[in-house]
Amino acid sequence: MKTVITIGRQYGSGGREIGKKLADYYGIPFYDKEILKIAAKESGICEEMFENFDEKPTKSFLYSLVMDPYALGFNTTAFDMPLNQKVFLAAFDTIKKIAEEGPCVIVGRCADYALKDFENKLNLFIHAPMSFKKMRIHDDYEIPLRDVKEEAARMDKQRASYYNYYTSQKWGDLKNYDLSIDSSVWGIDGTVELIKKAIEVKENL
Repeated sequence: MKTVITIGRQYGSGGREIGKKLADYYGIPFYDKEILKIAAKESGICEEMFENFDEKPTKSFLYSLVMDPYALGFNTTAFDMPLNQKVFLAAFDTIKKIAEEGPCVIVGRCADYALKDFENKLNLFIHAPMSFKKMRIHDDYEIPLRDVKEEAARMDKQRASYYNYYTSQKWGDLKNYDLSIDSSVWGIDGTVELIKKAIEVKENL
C-alpha cells in the first residue's frame, strides 16, 4: 500500500466516515482536523488561528491586521502576506510532509491541490443528493430537520469559497478528481468497497 488518498466532500455525504473506514482497513494514518494541530505545532502559529480559517472563506485584510500582531509593525515583512495566507501555506506544507511520510487519508483542506505533483495520490470527491444527506446531517450534527438544507448549502458554499480562492481550480469540478462518487448510490460501505477496488487497480499499474 503506497497510495495517498485525498477526499473532497459535500457536507453530509459521508466523506469523513468513508475516509476513516479506508484508513482503518489499510492501517494507515487518517487526517482531518488533526492537520490543524500538526501545522500549528510546526509553524508556531497558534492553533486557534488555524481553526478560525479552516475551510472558510478568506477574512478581510482588516481582520488579518487585527488578528495578526506581527502585522502591526513588529515584523517588517508582515505586510507581504496576510495571516490567512500564512495559515494556509503552513497547512499546505504540513499536508505535503504528511504525504511524504507514506500512505494516508487526508480529508478536505485542498489536499488534492497540495499534492498535485505526487504521482501516488488518489483524489476523490464524495457527493450525494439532499434526500440522502438530510437524515445524516440531522443525526450526526444534531441540526433540526427544518434547517438541514440551509446548513448544507452554507457549509458547501464555505468549502467551495476556500478551495476556489486558494487553488487555481473549482471545488467539485470533475476534472480535478480521479473519482467522483455518489455515496447515495453505493451506500457508505459500498463506496468504501468501490474505492478499495480503485486503489487495488492503481497499486498494480
